[in-house]
Amino acid sequence: MKPPPNSSTFRFYEELNDFLPPDRRKQSFRYDFAGSPSVKDAVEAIGVPHTEVDLILVDGVSVSFDHLLRGGERIAVYPCFERLDVTDVTRLRPRPLREPRFVLDVHLGKLARYLRLAGFDARYANDYSDETIVRLSLLERRIILTRDLGILKIGAVTHGYWLRNTAPRAQLREVIEALHLAGKVRPFTRCMECNGELRAVERAMVLDRIPPRIGEMHTEFRECGTCRRVYWRGSHFARLAALLHELLGVGATR
Repeated sequence: MKPPPNSSTFRFYEELNDFLPPDRRKQSFRYDFAGSPSVKDAVEAIGVPHTEVDLILVDGVSVSFDHLLRGGERIAVYPCFERLDVTDVTRLRPRPLREPRFVLDVHLGKLARYLRLAGFDARYANDYSDETIVRLSLLERRIILTRDLGILKIGAVTHGYWLRNTAPRAQLREVIEALHLAGKVRPFTRCMECNGELRAVERAMVLDRIPPRIGEMHTEFRECGTCRRVYWRGSHFARLAALLHELLGVGATR
């Protein structure tokens, strides 16, 4: 039996169900609407950010976000495909960024530090507005990481990910796994404080900025090219290396 006019039947698949209330997960449900909204507007009104959607089928035919609903349709909504061949359908997500870079919302300071530790370019400040985050994402081709669904529903946003976890360590593992970044981890190549790139530097060049005993004990140093903070393989290095191995299972040589 077809639904009455001004309603359509929706079904969301896989991780898109994370955004739905329990009574709508992994099953078809009726969605009522007025007028002829776009399928994008309907999907976001239901609660799913457009940045999470890669394919929409209306009565079995792939459509773009601006497809208008008229009532009576059956709509299937899918997340990004990794293994299935969907070459001949309308893909709604832009291609993945060749070099993943991030901008994080104001509640994700610890995650920003962990991402930098793993070698990822992660812009963060605790006073970024939503407008600033979106602008940086578009101008610098950065993926927005957030726990705020609202920012991912802004129409201009092209690359964004909503974090399911709330603990920073679990969030790091989630980002790496969800975006398939394990092969791009480069530990100890970025400054955890400012996000600048680290470079090898001669001991003589940093002796005036490190404790004397450190200069006597160590011969290898790295310096942040932005804030000039100096790094060496002290006890902190071992702790951070162990953390990366625990969370990501990667080595920590540099």
